[in-house]
Amino acid sequence: MIAAPRSVLVVEDEALIRLSLVADLEDAGFAVYEAAGAEEALSLLSTHPEIEALFTDIDMPGSIDGLVLTQRARQSHPKIAILLTSGYLKIDKSELPPETAFFSKPYDVDHVVNHIRERVFA
Repeated sequence: MIAAPRSVLVVEDEALIRLSLVADLEDAGFAVYEAAGAEEALSLLSTHPEIEALFTDIDMPGSIDGLVLTQRARQSHPKIAILLTSGYLKIDKSELPPETAFFSKPYDVDHVVNHIRERVFA
């Protein structure tokens, strides 16, 4: 029996960045869900319990930013892996939620893929 691909949710309001990352993650063998904002992401999390990792931008339009999204995601999915990114904010590791990775934009997609493979789905 072939194992199902591991599932990642990408949350990014910049469409070109999101589409590129989704394609790269799919090429790497992951099942990828995508959302343009936090509200859409929370809806996907509630209907897809198989999602195991959340890669989200911090700065997004709407009333919920990426940091609040990660808090809500952990409430409903306590074991979900969290990866944050931002092109504007520089965050010290001590300010991150526990067990959270941070990637400054522009990030190296291979580095993100390897992090997910080696640290999230190891």
